[in-house]
Amino acid sequence: MAKSPEVNLTEAQNELYEWIKNYIKDFQHSPSIRQMMSGLGLKSPAPIQSRLRHLQEKGFISWQEGKARTLQVIDEVFDGGVPVLGSVAAGGLIETFSDVNENLNISDVLKKKNVFALTVNGDSMIDAFIAHGDMVLMEPIKDAYSLKNGTIVSAMVPGMGTTLKYFFKRGGQIYLEAANSSYEPIILNPDEVVFQGKLLAVWRKI
Repeated sequence: MAKSPEVNLTEAQNELYEWIKNYIKDFQHSPSIRQMMSGLGLKSPAPIQSRLRHLQEKGFISWQEGKARTLQVIDEVFDGGVPVLGSVAAGGLIETFSDVNENLNISDVLKKKNVFALTVNGDSMIDAFIAHGDMVLMEPIKDAYSLKNGTIVSAMVPGMGTTLKYFFKRGGQIYLEAANSSYEPIILNPDEVVFQGKLLAVWRKI
């Protein structure tokens, strides 16, 4: 069942949400804060940032404040769904799952092959607006050597489990870093980790 912006959003929030959807449809990338200000006739970024935070909290968008072009729309859902492959730790490492136990209906915006979803356990990615209980939509990684530093990935350490973290490669070692200062980075040799997917969007049930 599709979300209903007119029920869940204020008039101002819905105005920005519809403007963002139209912009992405026309230009195939997310707008900047300045472009949103211009499009809505606002002179200050504060109202835009406030509305974006509410859209994020209500599950209509995925957005990393302070980082350019990170806004993604979680649009109207469709029948069919994406396989939920289990859970992913946003904290330490936990056991992963290989069986498909349910389907997650997502936006038609995310028309990529083999997209899968994981349920987040823990708060280590909270500063990236990924909270405990969220579902992250992941795109399979075909070539780990092409991963760019700063990409949010689901990484599996055989025999230990799977975790959701920022990816960095430094001095021949892999660093899996949290978006929460309470967590230390996980440092691994390249042959100790398997990268399952990179983040496409965050799905939050309100």
